[in-house]
Parts: sequence; structure tokens; C-alpha cells
Amino acid sequence: MTSLQQNYRNVLARIGQAEAAAHRSAGSVKLVAVGKTFPAADIREVYAVGCRDFGENYIQEWYEKTGRLADLPGIVWHIIGDVQSNKTKYVAERAHWVHTIGRLKTAQRLSAQRPPEMPPLQVCIEVNIAAEPNKHGVAPEEAVALACEAAKLPNLTVRGLMCVAKEGSSEEQLRQQFGKMQQLLADLNAAGVAADVLSMGMSADMDIAVECGATHVRVGSAVFGRRNYG
Repeated sequence: MTSLQQNYRNVLARIGQAEAAAHRSAGSVKLVAVGKTFPAADIREVYAVGCRDFGENYIQEWYEKTGRLADLPGIVWHIIGDVQSNKTKYVAERAHWVHTIGRLKTAQRLSAQRPPEMPPLQVCIEVNIAAEPNKHGVAPEEAVALACEAAKLPNLTVRGLMCVAKEGSSEEQLRQQFGKMQQLLADLNAAGVAADVLSMGMSADMDIAVECGATHVRVGSAVFGRRNYG
């Protein structure tokens, strides 16, 4: 087993421990392995030991990887970065999930450009849970309204909500942010959108995210290693 494959197994074990500590059923949290800046060969390596869900932030980089990895059956692509208007067509044609809907215009373009023979695109509304000016996403008080509008679009299925916790948050602050996401998901269901996904938690904070109800954790460095942006 390679080091990347061992990393993947270690993260699965960590998720399992977090599920048990939170008295949640085993397998209730899905690991999305985030491969941004890493080559297609690394994704292929982790795929070989069972990972099927992969997250990417940069649309051009991701699109090139989809071509190189088109031979892998059952691979599921999650877009977890901002989708600019000039990139929606690429995403609509090849992605399975988009976790980062923060504008109705983006949702409308994705729905309009989704090929009719493909199943609906699974989407989450991105919530700027800590109101950080440099972060994407909608304000918490606007999340349910945006989700309700997106849910009316024909080629999308609104699955839930996504957030990135504020960097440097204490455990108490993380629980506050993730707890607010739980409440927003309940509000969304009360508004008539049957949503079951909370996409939250990364390498540093996924244990608390699982404690607070995360269904999908987006883990990069703990699987693939530290990134080199140079």
C-alpha cells in the first residue's frame, strides 16, 4: 500500500471514530477527497483503494483531470470551488455535485446548460457562516430563500448546505458555526425543500463537523499531503 492509500485509510478510520464518538451510525459520513493541485495519478492511486468521491476547486484543472481519468467507472466529481459564469458549461456537462451555489444566476446557468440526457446536478447552497468578507457564499439569513429558488430549477436537485468554518476558530466557535448550519438545514426542510446534506469539515476540523451533523467532509491535505502552490 502506498503512502497516499494509507493516508486515505487513516482518514476513513478517523471518520469512523468521530461517528462512534457522536453516536452516529458507521458510514453515515461520506469522505470527499480533495485533489486540487495534485496530479491525476494521485487521484487514480486513491481510487484504487476504494475512494469514489473527489472534490476539486479549480475548474480548468479539474476539467483536464476528468479527461485523464475518464476510464475510471463510478468516479463522482464534486465541485467545491467558486464557479464563475464562463465556466458553468464545463461544470454542467461533467460534474455530479456542486457544493458552492452562492448566487441564483449560477444555479440558473447550471440548470440551463445541464445536458438533458444526464441526471439532475446535485447542489448545495454555500453559506458564508462566519460572515467573512473574503469568502464566497450567501449570508446565513439568505440561505433558505436561495435554496428554495434553486429548487425550482428543472435540472438541479438541492441536496443541502455547505460551509467553510472560519480559520483559527476555537472548538467552541466551530460548534457554534456548525450548529448554525444544522439549524439552517432544519429551516430549509421546514420550508419544503427535502434536503439531507451538510457539507462541512476539512482536515483540521472534521471531527467536530461530524459531531455536529456533517454528512460530507471535504479532506485534502490529510489524504494527499501538503500542497505546493509555488
